[in-house]
Amino acid sequence: MGRAFEFRKARKMKRWSKMAKTFTRIGKDIVMAVKDGGPDPDTNSRLRQIMQNAKAANMPKDNVLRAIKKASDKDTANYEEMSLEGYAVHGIAVFVDCASNNNNRTVADVRSYFSKCDGAMGTNGSLEFIFDRKGVFTIDPDNVSIEIEELEMELIDGGLEELEVDEEAVTIYCEYADFNNMQTKLEELGIEIKNSELQRIPNNFKTISAEQAEKVLKLLDLLEENDDVQQVFHNMELTEEILTAMDSE
Repeated sequence: MGRAFEFRKARKMKRWSKMAKTFTRIGKDIVMAVKDGGPDPDTNSRLRQIMQNAKAANMPKDNVLRAIKKASDKDTANYEEMSLEGYAVHGIAVFVDCASNNNNRTVADVRSYFSKCDGAMGTNGSLEFIFDRKGVFTIDPDNVSIEIEELEMELIDGGLEELEVDEEAVTIYCEYADFNNMQTKLEELGIEIKNSELQRIPNNFKTISAEQAEKVLKLLDLLEENDDVQQVFHNMELTEEILTAMDSE
């Protein structure tokens, strides 16, 4: 999953750099988690996972506690999760995960972004064959007290599919259905999870030039700036030229 990891890493670096937007999206995740499973992280694994992500994003603890308290109020509206799909210019597949309290508004906004950037929305399920939905866990190598080979063997019981190691992180991949099992297994091993989320990882990439990528990047930016959009995935090959163009924005 080397290329998939680079895709994940590059997009995540840009996404998490927008701190205020990140906090807003985590706040919405907290609302949905509390509405679904209650305000106690000890009994709500989804809330526990989001709180871990909030810590990794340097979201102040007071903000997290306020969000949980607000979400516990029965008058606080919930959000509905939905996914939208389409093709950007040059045939780049784009998958958009949203959380909205007004689906009609969200669909209209996303459709307008695709049109503005010479792309087109697709029907639900039209891109499922391009993306695999995976659970992705990131842990700090310094927090792993056992040998990586031993860790790999231990995590097989949690549904481990692949494990990648570099100087910055140990990244663990599992099937979508094994997400909760993997979270539980890591907690049983006493390993602190730095970040965990469900991602749509492309099983094939499309290569285009940096010049061709200009409108694709514009579409991705418009989508990620929308308050209803939680995550954006694509299958554009992130060449050095394109990464440089992203960094210069």
